[in-house]
Amino acid sequence: MKFKVAILGTGNVAWHLAPALEEAGHTVTEIYGRDLTKAKSLIKNLYTAEAKEDLDFSESEAEIYILAVSDQAISDLADELILPEESILVHTSGSVPMDILGYSSAAYTGIFYPLQTFTKDRKMDFEEVPFLLESDDQETLQKLKKLAKSLSPLQYTIKSKDRMALHIAAVFASNFSNHMLRLAEEIMNRKGLDYEMLKPLIIETISKSLELGAKRAQTGPALRADFTTLEAHYQFLNYNEQVAELYKLISQDIIDSN
Repeated sequence: MKFKVAILGTGNVAWHLAPALEEAGHTVTEIYGRDLTKAKSLIKNLYTAEAKEDLDFSESEAEIYILAVSDQAISDLADELILPEESILVHTSGSVPMDILGYSSAAYTGIFYPLQTFTKDRKMDFEEVPFLLESDDQETLQKLKKLAKSLSPLQYTIKSKDRMALHIAAVFASNFSNHMLRLAEEIMNRKGLDYEMLKPLIIETISKSLELGAKRAQTGPALRADFTTLEAHYQFLNYNEQVAELYKLISQDIIDSN
């Protein structure tokens, strides 16, 4: 089953999702962007999509409208949209509840959340991306499942309250982990050391955690309650009080968790 889809947004998710939908055989009819230049840039990667800077979609042929915008913009855009009859409106946020779309002109609403981190200049394999789906209307949910299945074999039906928990877990697993790597890189750079030396350790740490489970895979001075090493590390980090305090808090949490 192929769909006609309009995408509202020109950020990282839209940048990857639009061409992926076309590659799966769907038709992307329009790309909306507050900055028309960005919308025009995105449609260069598409076949028939038109760039659009107004929110009147009353003449659009699309059946599904995907809000791929920041969490803060979802409510206002949903309320201002003018949609055709029987249209389906979904958003791609991990933390915003579905009922925020309740005052839109859409006949049906839902969630179409790809659980992945997106960067424009890094190619994404959607077959490895889980899609979290939700709708109160069963026919709409089935359509969203078919749309997701055309991109990935990984689809899950999850209510908004549970999606919030998953999104928080994803922030810890992805965003916070990446920030820890950034801090490690800065520490290495501060002493003129090559960050490449840490990469085998990083790869083995992630692989072991996924294989054994994070609790069993944990190692390090905090797990051993090696307070001499912990104090030496803390003193070394005193050039940045915020990072030193972060080190202390995380170390203490590891101690308390084991």
